[in-house]
Amino acid sequence: MTASFSRRLLVAGLSLLALGAAQAQTALDTIIKSKTIKIAIPTDYPPYGFVGPDMKPQGLDVAMAELIAAKLGVKAELVPVTSANRIPYLQTKKADLVISTLGKNPEREKVINFSAAYAPFYQAVFAAKSLSIKSWADLAGKSVAVTRGAMEDQELAKVAPPTLEYKRFEDNNATIAAFAAGQTQLLATSAAVAGNLMQRNPGLNTEYKLLLKDSPCFVGVAKGEDALLAKVNQIIAAAKAAGELEALSKKWLGRGTGDLPS
Repeated sequence: MTASFSRRLLVAGLSLLALGAAQAQTALDTIIKSKTIKIAIPTDYPPYGFVGPDMKPQGLDVAMAELIAAKLGVKAELVPVTSANRIPYLQTKKADLVISTLGKNPEREKVINFSAAYAPFYQAVFAAKSLSIKSWADLAGKSVAVTRGAMEDQELAKVAPPTLEYKRFEDNNATIAAFAAGQTQLLATSAAVAGNLMQRNPGLNTEYKLLLKDSPCFVGVAKGEDALLAKVNQIIAAAKAAGELEALSKKWLGRGTGDLPS
């Protein structure tokens, strides 16, 4: 074997080692080294994510993204996404995490991993604080604004007393407008819609009353990034124990987290 051939073998071997090391580097390694984490968030879905008067993203999901970045000791690079592209952004590494009202189902679990739940997402009955509503029976004889055919319309029909008066509207805007105008005593809608209402119309003194259906939010993590997933779960568990998740939920949704699945 010539010296020249030996040198070529050595160079090739070192190249393979370097390639292997690069491939072994995880997303968490990159985040820590770059001191930046790219997190996909919504900017068109208040109160989880929207653009505030200062033109900066805010909301529950944005606050959660910033909390995770702070616990990692890195800067959060917020990446606006829609419902349609949030998972592709994660798969193509345009984002390290997705924090965008992401629900978990078997189809999604085939392509990405999910953290423990960090926030509730639910359909519920809302009303003014002055109206005492403790049980489904308390809805008897009252009126409710609801979007026709929506999940909350379907769920309410399962539990409401027969004397509840329904006022059904064709979209969320019309439903909210009717309740805000005092056309109904109750509002059946999602946490997102109600949260937006409460943020924009504090004078209505609207609050959460009864739960219709719960569908918690999870952080999306790319397949194979087990170290990052473990770190995110660790942060969520600590934030839950410290009451930080409860505070975020009450601030943005007007209701605590409830019993979030791990």
